[in-house]
Order: sequence, then structure tokens, then C-alpha cells
Amino acid sequence: MKIPPALRPLLDDGIVDAVLRQLKSGKEAAVYVVRCGGEERCAKVYKDIGQRSFQNVAAYQEGRKSRGSRDSRAMSRRSRHGRSVQHAQWKSAESDALYALAAAGVRVPHSYGLFDGVLLMEMIRDADGDPAPRLNQVEFDAEQAREWHAFMVRQVVLMLCAGLIHGDLSEYNVLVDESGPVIIDLPQVVSAAGNSNAFAMLERDLANMRATFGAQAPELLDTDYAYEIWTRYENASLRPDTPLSGQVRRSQQRANVGAVLGEIEDARLTAEARERGRVEAERERGERD
Repeated sequence: MKIPPALRPLLDDGIVDAVLRQLKSGKEAAVYVVRCGGEERCAKVYKDIGQRSFQNVAAYQEGRKSRGSRDSRAMSRRSRHGRSVQHAQWKSAESDALYALAAAGVRVPHSYGLFDGVLLMEMIRDADGDPAPRLNQVEFDAEQAREWHAFMVRQVVLMLCAGLIHGDLSEYNVLVDESGPVIIDLPQVVSAAGNSNAFAMLERDLANMRATFGAQAPELLDTDYAYEIWTRYENASLRPDTPLSGQVRRSQQRANVGAVLGEIEDARLTAEARERGRVEAERERGERD
């Protein structure tokens, strides 16, 4: 096969011994099977910003730290340097997340490091030793659906306890090996504390898991873990083993915006009247003097 240009430096430096084949090509990267010594690994080659089809990148990168104010300004202006910094952040985010999540007990591929912008990872395999299928390619019954759904909810909790949210979790970003689900594809990982879209992304991740497993176990469609998990995270009571019911719903009572605006207007009018009274009193004192 034709060697991708991004992998040539790894071959030249002896980090990779051979490029065997392409495993998959997605919206932000292509993954190749490579040989390192006597072991097959995955090499993830990220597409250039202009080639990626991943939408709303800025929403995912909110809250990520840049190397300095110059980089931050460049990214906000979307200059050539800014796009280069953004691309480098996109690639390093996944490598950093894999290390952090593995340390937190999340089932993710083992990372061997980021080399010249290429991420080397463990090859996740099925029981037969072949590359593990994605969740959407696996058949499972209701009992397995309930078991895996509970497992994935707990994985989301572990991620959040580490301060991270996947942001694009779905049946297409989960592999299934002989022990169960393994979470993959993390370049868009979100900082839970630093991103204003964090809860919406957490909610979507969990909704995707609910829909996937609820297709086989319909009772799961009546669960709602997002608000319960997020509330515990916000009040610092979320732990890896925190008991969850999946039945805590957010308040459906809408804020009375009209009443709030009325109170604000009343306060404004009162303040204006008080100020007019003060000015009038000072004027009268001046006239008496």
C-alpha cells in the first residue's frame, strides 16, 4: 500500500517498522494498522482542518488551555497560525485524554504516545484476535443491553469524575472486545468545568447510549441519568461509585420571565424616583441658603 506521508517520519525514526493496511477512515482521521516490533498497533493520522468534516470545532475546544495569549488571539482571529495551533490542540487532546481516562479507570485503548502528530494506540481485538467491531455492528439481547448500558453510564461517570466529557459518544465510537465496550475517538473531548456546552454534550452522550441499548431493552428509554449525574458533579458529590436511579428529572416549572422583568423595572423606577427626590432636596436647600 502507499505509505501516508504523515507516517513516513515514524518509519524513518524506527518508531514504526511497517504500515500494514488502513483500518478505517472517519470524519477527522484515518487509522492504520502498523507493526512495532512483533506487535500490531493502531496509528491514527488526523486530517488537516480543511479536510475534516467534524462540525462546530470551536464549541468543543472552548475551555482548552493554549500555550499563550498570542496563540489564543491567533485562534480567535482564525489566522494561519491560529488554525495551526487549533489543529495541534485537536491532536494532542486525544493523547492527553487517553492517559487521563486510563488512570481514572475508563476502558479506553492504551496510548503509546503522540509522534509527529500521529497517535499510536493499542489494537483492540475481539475474542478471535481480529480488530474489535464497533457497537453498531454487534448483535445483543435485552439482558446484554441492560448490562452494557449500566456499564456505559458508569464509564461516563468515571470520565466526569476526571473532569472530562466525551462529547461525541455514540454506537460508532465504542468498540466491543471479549470483555465488553471500549470507548474510542476522543479528540473532541470536553472540559466539564471550562466549557459552557458541557452539560448539553453530557446529556447527548447519555441519550445516545439510552437509544442504542433501549432498542433491545425498551425500559431503558424511560431512564434519564444526565441531570442526576450533572447535579451531583456541580455540588461536588459525584463519585465513581455514586448510586444512581436514572429517574431524577429536572424541574419542568418554567421561570416567570415577565414577573422577573417587572421586578427589575419596578426597582429601576424606584431608584429613579429616589434620585429625583435627592436632587430636589438639594435644590431646595440651596435656595434656602
